[in-house]
Amino acid sequence: MPRKKLIEVALPLEAINRASSREKSIRHGHPSTLHLWWARRPLAAARAVIFAQAADDPSEYAEELVADPEKRATAERALSEGASFSSLAEAAANAERRRLFALVEELVQWENTTNEDILGRARSEMRASWRRARRGREGEAAFESEEPPAFHDPFAGGGALPLEAQRLGLEAHASDLNPVAALINKA
Repeated sequence: MPRKKLIEVALPLEAINRASSREKSIRHGHPSTLHLWWARRPLAAARAVIFAQAADDPSEYAEELVADPEKRATAERALSEGASFSSLAEAAANAERRRLFALVEELVQWENTTNEDILGRARSEMRASWRRARRGREGEAAFESEEPPAFHDPFAGGGALPLEAQRLGLEAHASDLNPVAALINKA
């Protein structure tokens, strides 16, 4: 069974939309303005979507969260304060999801586009998800490679997705039938 990813459960859409909207007015003097691609994806949204596709939803590793004394205490506190969770594992997963949402909200800010601390934390979360996937559900190695899978965008257009995949530490491959798009991606 594939692991459920963060993007399948929820995302902090308001923060992503706000950052994506703001990005359109900041780009004066940015290299992306050399050629305005008609269907350009906001870099903030691309970064958030790629991260959320790679990061496991905390419900997939709730047992690990409950085993961590600090995260268990946070979940117990939420339950004692009357939070409407059916179990300690659900409360722990919800607290972890909120932490991941806070990371996404930082990740999408224009000022943080090249912030290595924030990008490093995102890469670390993605690597942790890949380690869980490699370990498999029964503890046996499900995948040989220690490297996460490469990112492929066969219709890359202006290249927002491959650029952000690289920024998040993935090996990125892009192609497009349009020779202008191919040239933009090579540049």
